[in-house]
Amino acid sequence: MEEWIEQLDINQYLPGVLGWATNILLALLILIVGLWVAGKVGKSIRRMGERHEKLDDTLFRFLGSVAKYIIMAFVAIAVLNRFGVETTSIVALLGAAGLAVGLALQGAMSNLAAGVMLMIFRPYKVGDFVDAAGSFGKVEEITLFTTVLQTFDNQQIVIPNGQIWGEKIINHSHHPIRGVEMAFGVSYDTDIDKAKDVIRKVFADHPLILDDPAPVVVVNTLGDSAVEFATRPFVKGEDYFTVRFSVPEQVKKALDAAGIEIPFPHRKVILVNET
Repeated sequence: MEEWIEQLDINQYLPGVLGWATNILLALLILIVGLWVAGKVGKSIRRMGERHEKLDDTLFRFLGSVAKYIIMAFVAIAVLNRFGVETTSIVALLGAAGLAVGLALQGAMSNLAAGVMLMIFRPYKVGDFVDAAGSFGKVEEITLFTTVLQTFDNQQIVIPNGQIWGEKIINHSHHPIRGVEMAFGVSYDTDIDKAKDVIRKVFADHPLILDDPAPVVVVNTLGDSAVEFATRPFVKGEDYFTVRFSVPEQVKKALDAAGIEIPFPHRKVILVNET
């Protein structure tokens, strides 16, 4: 045994041991520094979204996570490379796996891309009333994959972002002041100026209708059975639907009180006696 130990040349194995020790230390150093950098970059991107009100916090949290995991992936490849692992095949395998997952989740990726675009361009925000993808309601939540609306009858509608981004979006809450389009008809026997005054008074007495800009009341069409007025009172955006659904009743009562007839379509039949 002693003879075998004496014959053992430690110097023969020393370079290999030192090489492995060096690789382990370098791998640990790369891992520690890489994880620190990944965490720092992720936090910096997330804080960027928190600092500025105009930037969407959800989007920057997502981008921060993506940046962090991309850096960690490169760190893992660098660590494996220190131990002599052939990383080219691993990168190719990850690329092929990513392509397969992307094809399998094509619909989800489309919604994700649309969600990112919605958060960048911000055509609407939480609390807005919107028409989107054939649905109307108040925006309750915007995620990277879906938008959640609440309807007036208290239903929840979850719409994939891909359907919203590819269609027309109407944001009823975008501007602080809105015009409320309404039409009213009176008979041909009515004094037009008197009818205008009655409608204008209803607008002037309404607490939610603004004086500036002034409401618009004009004759729009001479219909088959009525003179039709086009009106547009202006209101704050949050009062739009309150005014839209309360004023027609008030105008009807005011016209009735003024003795102004609101006609309805009718047919006149003339009988001719040929005898």
